[in-house]
Amino acid sequence: MRPVYITGVGLHPFGRFPDLGLTALGVEAVRAALRDAGLGRGGFQAAFCGTVYGGVAAGHKVLTALGLSGVPIVNVEAGCASGGAALALGAGAVASGGADAVLVFGLEKMPRGMIRSSFFESWREEAGLAATPAYFALRAQRLMLDGDVTLEDLARVSVKNHRHGVANPHAMYRRAVSLEEVLASPVVCEPLRLLMLCAPNEGAAAVVLSARPAAPAIRVAAAVLRSHVAGSVLGEHTPLSGLTDERVPTPTEMAARAAYDDAGVGPRDLDVVEVQDTDSGREILSVEELGLCPPGGGGRWVRDGGGELGSRQPVNASGGLLARGEPLGASALAQIVELTWQLRGAAGSRQVPHARTALAHTVGRGANACAVILAR
Repeated sequence: MRPVYITGVGLHPFGRFPDLGLTALGVEAVRAALRDAGLGRGGFQAAFCGTVYGGVAAGHKVLTALGLSGVPIVNVEAGCASGGAALALGAGAVASGGADAVLVFGLEKMPRGMIRSSFFESWREEAGLAATPAYFALRAQRLMLDGDVTLEDLARVSVKNHRHGVANPHAMYRRAVSLEEVLASPVVCEPLRLLMLCAPNEGAAAVVLSARPAAPAIRVAAAVLRSHVAGSVLGEHTPLSGLTDERVPTPTEMAARAAYDDAGVGPRDLDVVEVQDTDSGREILSVEELGLCPPGGGGRWVRDGGGELGSRQPVNASGGLLARGEPLGASALAQIVELTWQLRGAAGSRQVPHARTALAHTVGRGANACAVILAR
């Protein structure tokens, strides 16, 4: 298998853009990535587009608008992990020799309010057992009961990510918030306050993968997607599945283990990490599942300054979903764009010094998890 390199990245800012259609968002991100890679017509042999709410042939519409159709175009849906799934497919095409360069992009215009999904039966949504704030709150309560996580720890995650987001010109929210402000924000579902939850929004991101490196050479050391297995009755991927065995691994644990093996690294080798933070509790669970701290140690990790810029292993230097917002199909690839900038040393005031190994992690509906490791 050939090595796979990132040679171009592009991003449309995340937010709300009522005057722009979905295709226009994708066109801007794709143009930026192709320009960054120095590619024009005929420069890539396949395209993979991640989207959830984009409708039929969303990727085809973008490349048609650019006059770049004619190559195989695959539209991919895996919830919040859609962009990661598209990247894994694109990396496989390059590594196998099926293409010398591929375009991977994700785009979304999210409806306002709670993220709805036909993946969950209606009774599960009504019971708070779908990917809703009610379920996120149950998950956070469980972290607090089983580990050492406190309400203040949940608030500290939001404070950290919003502070990081101030330096990210592509983030939706670029204002620092205080611990007191987070705790005083309206209760959505106990214990989660409004400022502990990400906002569904709009945006696009694009990446060019190639068998030939650019300078500096950023290599895709691993790109792994895993889906759920029937797990605990409290597992977010299979609520009320009937099992109580806590030893069943989560999709994130399976994806991370495979990615570490593929890349030949471990959690301690990572210099900068972007994780799923749909809510503050999800970030804490993510760092535990990825092995960045011991199981049940997420609260201590937060209180010890884990993930802060300036710490040994910054997490969500971009501001994460809490500051950027989450347009589902684009969010995983926005992580890749951020980490590419970090490894290039081009992240500005949020730059992690001497970053050489990075991991991006997303979870889609709880049923999919993607772990991508980049190395310089």
